[in-house]
Amino acid sequence: MQPSENALVPFASVDHMMALIHHVGVPDILRQLVRYIEDDFRRWERFDKTPRIGSHSDVGVIELMPTSDGEAYGFKYVNGHPNNTEDGLQTVTAFGLLADVSTGYPVLLSEMTMLTALRTAATSAMAAKYLAPKGASVMAMIGNGAQSEFQCLAMQTILGLSEVRLFDSDPIATAKCAQNLSGSGVAVVVCHSPEEAIEGAQIITTCTADKRNARVLSDNMVGAGVHVNAIGGDCPGKTELAPGILERSKIFVEYPEQTRIEGEIQQMAQDYPVTELWRVISGELPGRSAPEQITLFDSVGFAIEDFSALRLVRDLVRETGHCQWLDMLADPDDPKDLFGMLMRAKSADFTPLAG
Repeated sequence: MQPSENALVPFASVDHMMALIHHVGVPDILRQLVRYIEDDFRRWERFDKTPRIGSHSDVGVIELMPTSDGEAYGFKYVNGHPNNTEDGLQTVTAFGLLADVSTGYPVLLSEMTMLTALRTAATSAMAAKYLAPKGASVMAMIGNGAQSEFQCLAMQTILGLSEVRLFDSDPIATAKCAQNLSGSGVAVVVCHSPEEAIEGAQIITTCTADKRNARVLSDNMVGAGVHVNAIGGDCPGKTELAPGILERSKIFVEYPEQTRIEGEIQQMAQDYPVTELWRVISGELPGRSAPEQITLFDSVGFAIEDFSALRLVRDLVRETGHCQWLDMLADPDDPKDLFGMLMRAKSADFTPLAG
């Protein structure tokens, strides 16, 4: 039996995603992601919003991140297991789905490990566009794991970053990042301590994987006028910054109800003042308001950013065909006769998938 067109759903596999990224180009993908995320942040109030739904264990977390704007519905499945790299596995893997609210039918199934790295970097660069010091050109990248190159390239693409200063407690990770960034047009400086890395940096990005209350940056390491992009703290009990930094900073978040559970501000009182980033992007509230101000984007990743990324992939696979079509949905001739469809398949000429 041949599946009908209604039963087919485009699937962007890892191979398709990589082909799509190279077809469009990393800088253009990042620019388009920033545009899509900005557009959705400007209509923030239209979305269903909830903190991610997590199942925590001693070794990591598995989460669902759902949202809808009333026309489309999206969710991402994502894990976070910091010790996976010891077994040659990724710390974070993900896939996502986008559906049509009017029918409930899926319109896209996609890998989101690669896509999450891109959307996280695009969100960081989008925030820095509104919060970083004017003309910022040097970034310290503390934590040189799987996210680091994406972060650096996004800042280069959106802000014109010209130099990145790398540090990781694992020198092999730093060497990997430096090698991957060679030829990118960004000057790379390998540093041997976080203190050395932040020298001369107007932007400090922290992205470490340890699932614990860490102090990657101590209070005296962050001076006036910098922008801190804290993206490593993303679950309860996991932080990167000393509380004193938070006390001296103007803090911007995605969704406070989630960030107070998972972000750097989990260290602070529940009513500690923060500014929602969407209000800055929509022009409702100011971002950086003084040259000497420390701005801090306490980023934990939110479902609307994944929704934006899935919207972009949906549009790009329609244009480029970088996908395969999956027979995911039962589509009987008579929608009330699912059993009849099953029985007709018994005598139909078809070859089941190998299992």
